[in-house]
Amino acid sequence: MRAGRIGYGASPHAAGCVGGARLAVGLSSEESRKLVAAALDALDVRNLVLSIHDPSFPSEPDEDTGRGSPYTRGAARFLAFARELGFNGIQLGPQGQTSESNASPYDATLFSRNVLNVPLANLTQEEGGRLLSPERLAALISSRPTAAGPGERYRYAFRASYAALDEAWSTFQRERTRADARPALREMARRFEDFEKEHRGWLRRDALFEALCVEHGQRDWRRWAGQGEAALDARLYAPELGEEAASDARRQALRVKYAELLERYAFHQFLVHSAHDELRARSAQAGLKLYGDLQIGFSLEDAWSWQGLFLRTYLMGAPPSRTNPEGQPWNYPVLDPNRFFEPREGASPEHRAGPVLRFMDARMDKMLGEYDGIRIDHPHGLVCPWVYRVELPDRLRAVQTGARLFDSPDLIDHPELARYAIATPEQLDPSAPRHGDGWVRTLTPEQVRQYSVLFDTIVTSARRHGRQLTDLLGEVLSTQPYPLQRVLAQYGLGRFRVTQKANLKDPTDVYRSENAAPEDWVMVGTHDTPPLWRVAAAWREAGTDRAQAEYLAWRLHPEPEGREAFARQLVEEPGLLVQAKFADLFASRARNVMIFFSDLLGLHDVYNAPGTVNEENWTLRVPSDYPREYREKRARHAALNLPKALALALRAGGTDSRVRHRELIEGLERLAAEP
Repeated sequence: MRAGRIGYGASPHAAGCVGGARLAVGLSSEESRKLVAAALDALDVRNLVLSIHDPSFPSEPDEDTGRGSPYTRGAARFLAFARELGFNGIQLGPQGQTSESNASPYDATLFSRNVLNVPLANLTQEEGGRLLSPERLAALISSRPTAAGPGERYRYAFRASYAALDEAWSTFQRERTRADARPALREMARRFEDFEKEHRGWLRRDALFEALCVEHGQRDWRRWAGQGEAALDARLYAPELGEEAASDARRQALRVKYAELLERYAFHQFLVHSAHDELRARSAQAGLKLYGDLQIGFSLEDAWSWQGLFLRTYLMGAPPSRTNPEGQPWNYPVLDPNRFFEPREGASPEHRAGPVLRFMDARMDKMLGEYDGIRIDHPHGLVCPWVYRVELPDRLRAVQTGARLFDSPDLIDHPELARYAIATPEQLDPSAPRHGDGWVRTLTPEQVRQYSVLFDTIVTSARRHGRQLTDLLGEVLSTQPYPLQRVLAQYGLGRFRVTQKANLKDPTDVYRSENAAPEDWVMVGTHDTPPLWRVAAAWREAGTDRAQAEYLAWRLHPEPEGREAFARQLVEEPGLLVQAKFADLFASRARNVMIFFSDLLGLHDVYNAPGTVNEENWTLRVPSDYPREYREKRARHAALNLPKALALALRAGGTDSRVRHRELIEGLERLAAEP
């Protein structure tokens, strides 16, 4: 159990905010927020982060196209709500452009932002250039298929957003050249010109892909291949030897032919990037850190644009694991180790960055220019990716018989991977499964440096942008191969501990909160798990809630006397059992706590069922009447009652903590009891 770092009275966060009289029921939101901040400080929790993806944000009725966005007025109110509760950070999902047929943010573009996030209502206002008529927006909103399924609602929002954005572009084109153009429009035109110049590199690539989709009548570039220009278009940024001049000429011809489309694409990106800049400014002013999500996968657009950086014979997936025993064939490209560096006479390896490292630098510079911190999705994909053969028709079988790219010096079924091996045969444990954490047993410091090449670009960029290493979140879940463990350890970075998955029969289980280190991130669930409220209902149905109660009583009630009564109370009050599960996070040694929005709000629906293709995935939203619903649920312990969880965590420190933080605990409990 963690002891309190400082007493409540000495907390810099709480200075001047409370006295005996001000702890009465009816505290203002500012006072309650300071009270929560004081508790976090006493528990040595540095970051309390709310996780929510773009589509899940609520919107006001007059701006709701059927899909959420973090840039709407409704989202601004929800973020203010989260800040009032005491959160000091927001973890967003990947914010790249999705397609009409695939809403997964983890298959979205790496550089272009999702224009479905453009707050269309702003475009009807003077500060938004009055590019969209209010009547047009109202018609789009009133036509939403509210009774339809989630897939149809998403596709409508997709088409409606593009229709509105195309109208905004037409208005912008027409009005910006007028001699009497409004000042707001002239200023917008100036900023758009600056944006195009700053981001020309990735804008040209992504916009050319859109032009070629029009040219060929489909988005799957792998079906463009044919003769002449069609074959060249499929590899326009990765020409074969002798095709370089023809590729340059073809790109120039396409830019001329589709000049208007390319500029329209850039303008749409300008609008959504401007909205993100405004969110960052508001978040910073409110004291909310904004975290981005560095996805491990590539969109169709990026696989086309950057195909020269990838291996041609292997794809990346997830190996069999505790979470997914069958593995997952992600079908993502694998960065080619031969292109990490390039030979240059007289240069040391650290100064021979090849195209892959230049790509990583560009990606990280953009990410860290737009966020305060980064969640690194599946970091094993950067350190020791699990790969499988492209040519095998049964992709599930292929991923199950795959191997780790750098850990396979002498595999009979993957002889071609020997050229990339860092670990030697002597450093492997042949009795362990090749996907297991213990497959590689030992590494030298030089080998760790080799495994760390891609990860180092993230760290270097973070430092270049003035970020702390604690601003990097490594999404290490049920597996942590030894090379990844060594790479993270050299930077003092932790892992994720998802406590709803804890094996209560194994004291060494990685998901048990008592095994968390200070640098770890703890959470009851993620966007890929069922909400805790749904899980707790399953515990009750299966009769395992008693085991959970006994474990939580051991964690939160240090004295044997009264522990059994506390465990019994947790079984008798299911809502209190869930509050105790939240309290368990704060009672751990981890300095970083993350809460997914459905766990906060007491929702039971699933946001994403990993490994499934389901139109309900990626569509769960914050209820429109969330303030009232949350208050009602919190009153009966059917949603997270943060003051209650914090009070339980402080009491878990034992007699010393209860005496030292008596006033704080009493204040939290009074706050927890407010209607």
